[in-house]
Amino acid sequence: MSMLSGLRLLLVEDESHVAMLIEDMLADMGCDVVASAARVSEALRLIDATDIDAAVLDVNVAGEKVFPVAEKLRERAIPFVFATGYGAEGVREDLRAQPVIAKPFPQSQLEKALIKVVKQR
Repeated sequence: MSMLSGLRLLLVEDESHVAMLIEDMLADMGCDVVASAARVSEALRLIDATDIDAAVLDVNVAGEKVFPVAEKLRERAIPFVFATGYGAEGVREDLRAQPVIAKPFPQSQLEKALIKVVKQR
């Protein structure tokens, strides 16, 4: 059993095939994706409506930066990681302390980043 088993996650990703791939990786780690959003506004609503333990955030979601979601998660002390094709340079400077994994990434890299943020909680 992974230390991530049973972790309830929010996934914010606008590309459905990428979202399905990440959801499969998370399921393999024992995580439960309880909410998935393809828009920033939807993700913000889901944070209020869903009990989540952590989140995986794409930086560019349908042409909009995900930073309002990251801010809300940070305010609520909910850990998160960025998954992006832009690398750390694509993350706003004040949010760069969060783990950033570059797409495409192996499952092991996602797992390592999630374990890191969950341990800090």
